[in-house]
Amino acid sequence: MTTTASVEATGVQPHPRRWTALFVILAAEVMDLLDALVTTIAAPTIQKELGGSDSLVQWLGAGYTLAMAVGLITGGRLGDLYGRKRMFVLGAFGFTAASLLCGVSVSPEMLIAGRVLQGLFGAVMIPQGLGLIKEMFPPQELGKAFGMFGPVMTISSVGGPVLAGWLVDADFFGTGWRMIFLINLPIGLAAVLAALRFLPEYRLSNATRLDLPGVALVSAAAFLLIYPLIQGRELGWPAWTFASMAASIVMFAVFGRYESRRAASGRDPLVTPGLFRKRAFTGGLVAGLAFFSGLMGFSLVFSLYTQIGLGFTPLQAGLASLPQALGGVAGFGLAMSGLQERLGRGLLQIGTVVMAAGAAVLALTIHLAGLDVGAWQLAPGLALVGIGMGLTMAPFFDIVLAGVEPHESGSASGTLTAIQQLGGALGTAVLGTLLFNLLARQWDFGAAAQVAAWVEVGLLALTFVLSFLLPRRARAEQAGP
Repeated sequence: MTTTASVEATGVQPHPRRWTALFVILAAEVMDLLDALVTTIAAPTIQKELGGSDSLVQWLGAGYTLAMAVGLITGGRLGDLYGRKRMFVLGAFGFTAASLLCGVSVSPEMLIAGRVLQGLFGAVMIPQGLGLIKEMFPPQELGKAFGMFGPVMTISSVGGPVLAGWLVDADFFGTGWRMIFLINLPIGLAAVLAALRFLPEYRLSNATRLDLPGVALVSAAAFLLIYPLIQGRELGWPAWTFASMAASIVMFAVFGRYESRRAASGRDPLVTPGLFRKRAFTGGLVAGLAFFSGLMGFSLVFSLYTQIGLGFTPLQAGLASLPQALGGVAGFGLAMSGLQERLGRGLLQIGTVVMAAGAAVLALTIHLAGLDVGAWQLAPGLALVGIGMGLTMAPFFDIVLAGVEPHESGSASGTLTAIQQLGGALGTAVLGTLLFNLLARQWDFGAAAQVAAWVEVGLLALTFVLSFLLPRRARAEQAGP
């Protein structure tokens, strides 16, 4: 965010209320983080009660993350153009309304539509909060303000799966799985009302215009890739699914050329084309795509394995995943204790190795114990995965962004965050399809889960190799997500 922002006369004084405003922003962050996690646990129950094919399980996660990925690329600019407070309120209200739509869905199609809307409105809401923090807080308080996100993300990652399992099993007022969405209503409405009361309004006086053709091109390219990966297996892989995936590559190339021509003509591109000529940044994007694909894809596989393969209840499945979440907290804490500054890129590499070792231990545990495996036997492998995840994610964004110029950091940060979400959608599509394909070939759940775990190891190995393209250290002046 530049310093050319002008404060509109809204009667709200930003500095005296900045800590109250921060808690409003954090409440919105919690809604987004929880909704990215809860359907992984609830998916088998949703499919059982609402109907739908196996692809519904994948679309519940992929629909949300794909919409979020596309929306995040331009979400921040909406605040620059129309005001951050206004767009935050619109995003929070839309997210809440979409949650209600999910909670009252009567068909798989209606639920998937609700998830897509959640992702789109979340992409409008989240960037405004981050931008407001940079405007509301003086430089000496920025680190403390952004430091609040660590505990929030930790609590959400630990509590999200358990909360989802508990809500599904508790069946409050006969709502069952619907409560994982309906719980957003009081949180979302409170966030909207508090935002209207406490958030200041900022708008850039020199805001760049929206690149709507660019948004359309990248959205089409992503959809042409993800849709056949999810639906192709159920349809018997007709020729059009492969044509669609090939067309997605062409569409991404068209998008790149369009962005270059737009920048050359003096107009503001959606993504700064020069970023892709930087080896470190491009390597970071591919590494991030591999890392987050494996992370989110295997999370879905593990949830299906525990509930369908092992017969766990949703709450038991959520509790079974706790070692990974707690390991993530431990890994993140180790990184923040000074390892990140001392080791730089090396910490990220250590994290991927530890995480890969955890996935390998998990695969071997499943192989040796079969379907008689219990949650305690799975815990060591999951804990290693979590520790490695925390060590890897702590320095990842700062290390990758160190490879771009300061004036490119806004576009680079938005692109990197979008890649994180796209990786989640891609991993859900690929590993979910792999699992269902193996089950259709009469593989047992344990063997199929083992294959998915080894694919995760392979993706982590790719992340490790690509990490050597990244800068050795983050820039000292970088602050915040």
